[in-house]
This record gives sequence, C-alpha cells and structure tokens, in this order.
Amino acid sequence: MYDSSSARTPARARAATAVLLGAALLAAGCSSGGGDGDQDPAARITQQPKSADPFWVNPDGSAARQVAAYVKDGRKTEAEQIRKIAEQPVGEWIGPENPEQEARGFTEAAEKSDRTALLVLYNIPHRDCGQYSQGGAADGNAYRGWIDGVARGIGDRPATVVLEPDAVLHLVDGCTPDEFHEERYDLLKNAIAKLKSLKNTKVYLDAGNAGWGHPDQIFEPLKWAGIEQADGFSVNVSNFYSTKDSVAYGRQLSAKVGGKHFVLDTSRNGNGPYAQGDPAERWCNPPGRALGETPTTKTADPLVDAYLWVKRPGESDGTCKGGPKAGQWWPAYALKLAEASHS
Repeated sequence: MYDSSSARTPARARAATAVLLGAALLAAGCSSGGGDGDQDPAARITQQPKSADPFWVNPDGSAARQVAAYVKDGRKTEAEQIRKIAEQPVGEWIGPENPEQEARGFTEAAEKSDRTALLVLYNIPHRDCGQYSQGGAADGNAYRGWIDGVARGIGDRPATVVLEPDAVLHLVDGCTPDEFHEERYDLLKNAIAKLKSLKNTKVYLDAGNAGWGHPDQIFEPLKWAGIEQADGFSVNVSNFYSTKDSVAYGRQLSAKVGGKHFVLDTSRNGNGPYAQGDPAERWCNPPGRALGETPTTKTADPLVDAYLWVKRPGESDGTCKGGPKAGQWWPAYALKLAEASHS
C-alpha cells in the first residue's frame, strides 16, 4: 500500500552528468557570482548571503540553465519566475555510479564559493518498494562501498548530508519486507558512523513526514538505525506538509530521540498538501503546489537547524499526471510552483 504521505524522491537523475558538472564548475573557477564572463548578466546566478543561508547555490543546475534559456529567448517573465528556484541552494542527489567523483565535485565547488554543499544520499538496497524511484545498491556490500566513495569525495570539506529518504519510514510502514530489516539498520548505522568520522560533515537521518503516521511508530527504529550518532533527522523530504505541521511533528519526535535537532524540506510546501484525486498518488506531481520558505539556518524554532530545499523544485516525482520520469527537470511544473509561491 502506498498513500499520499509516502515521500517519493528522485534517485538516478543526472547521475551521468554530475561528475562532468563538478569538473566544469571547477574548471570555470566558479565563484560566488556563478556563470562565466560571456554569460548574459540577466542569466547570472549568485550565492545567497552566507549569514542566513550558508548552503551552496549551483550556478549550473537545471533551473539556472532554464533561466539562461528563457533569457536567450527573450522570455523575461518566465526567466524571473524560474530564478526563484535557480537562486536558491538545492540538494545534490549523489548518483549510484560515481559517488566519489560527484561528492568531490560538489563539495569542491561549494568550498570555492565559501559555502557548504547539501548532499542527498538515496541508494539503499530495495529502495522505494518498487515504485517510481525503485532501485538502489545491489546489496549491502555494494552500498558500503558506495558510502565509502561518498566519504572519500567529501573529505574535510563542509557538507550537510540528508541520509536515505524513506529508508526508516519504509521499515515501519510495512513497505520493506522483513528479511531486509536487519541489514538496513546495519547499513544506516554504518553510514552515519562513516560520514560522522569526517571533519566537517553533518548528517540528518530521514524520519518521514507529518502525514504518514505518529512519532511513536518511528522513534525506536531511528535509534536502531543510529540516530544518536547523527546530528539529527530530516522531515518532509519531497513532501508538501506545511512548515507548521512539520515542525510540530519534528518536535514530538525530537522529544523521543534525546532532543535531536532536525531539518525541514520546504521546497514545495507553500500551499500545503494536495487533498484531491487518488489518495494513493497525491504525493506525485500534485497540481496547485507552491515553493515554500527559502532555505535558511535562521528558522522559527531552536530545534530546527535549517529549512532546506532537499527535493529539487521542478523535478518530476514520476510518470504521473503527465510528468516525465522521476528526477527529470519539468519546466512547466517548475513554472507553476514558482508562479504560485508567495515570494
């Protein structure tokens, strides 16, 4: 069973291009100004002020490229709408094939801009229970090797990692078969330990969202997965629950896991969750949604370390409601998110 509360996330999108992207950013000597000297100034993407938003804005992400394309075509109105996405830091989802190179490329580019890379690790074996983002590492050994590659790529550079969206949630909701539970707990615990051995890496283990169930159902599994070693947990990844409801859920959960802090995905929660259509697919490319609060470490609650855009606004949740494959850039949907936002 899959309901509207189960977060679905892009997995393999851009896996083949991320290595080239990191190399290109470094080769271009990308700075806080982003872009290159020949670029139309109207298309240039800059970093946010570090005091409020220390995370790296990718000057060559999908949204930034869309801004440049609209500027080139003279579509200034659309360009300014997509700029609402392009000028904010979003999660870089590390692909399955070249974890070391991707992690190095993103963290080196971020460090060059004196910012922190936001990385999302989503490669656990038996991922997504056969849905749109199914897949993941072939087995436990492959996953351990993948995590080792990510860690080598990050090195001593600053990074904030959101670890395995849905992985613990699907152990609780019956989606992941029982025979995989013990291994998954072990893999998550080892991943946290490996990443926390790095000098400047923060790790937030995913903990579901405000609509799936109750904190009482997941706090013990989070402990079994090693939450005590992590910096905290993440909520609302790729989902649409309001910031108010997500903070309330996070605070309840925090009280049960030793007062751990948490981060909140506000990328598309500006209008809250979708309440129409097939309940089993309300999470998938719902219409009428909007961008939420922009990423910042200056939040309204002392337990919330940051509002983040973990899900990349404008990328499809999957082949539903006319969308392309999960993780693919969808300009029409991106425009609607931006146009409906309150900023």
